[in-house]
Amino acid sequence: MQVSRACRYLFRLRKRESAWQHEGKKKDGGMHAAGGRDPMPAPVEFAAPDLGARLEQLSQFELDRLPFGVILIDRDGIVQFYSETEARLSGYGALPLGQNLFAVSSCMASDEFRGRIERAAAQGPVDLAFAFNGDFNDPARALQVRVLSARQGGVWICIAREAAGMAAPSSD
Repeated sequence: MQVSRACRYLFRLRKRESAWQHEGKKKDGGMHAAGGRDPMPAPVEFAAPDLGARLEQLSQFELDRLPFGVILIDRDGIVQFYSETEARLSGYGALPLGQNLFAVSSCMASDEFRGRIERAAAQGPVDLAFAFNGDFNDPARALQVRVLSARQGGVWICIAREAAGMAAPSSD
């Protein structure tokens, strides 16, 4: 039985999370990473220049708890990861794993969004920041978007909303 790339990726995230939980239990009941280090890395900032590398190091649990939405799509636009934060803040509510992001979200299918990502990807590694209007529940909502190449192919899409209190990079 062949396992899809998405399943392997999620398995690695869950395995990392499980190892952290099992290795890190201390007698005091606190959760600590092996070796006594604090299990939570430094806060991940939306505008951080190394955001893509930081995302690659986080467990699914940590990705789900970032203050901005996170989506990982493969080269064909198929959703490999969709954070709980994105589902909640966007108003979509569901986790469209295995579906084409651009079929699920008509506003993201536009040339202004999808086209911009595809043009950047055609030129090489992606590190793109732009402002975009349109959320699932509110087509006029202002968003800040960061798109970064993923190590396994495809791209990370990070979406900050003003209501989430995120400082975002300026639009290009």
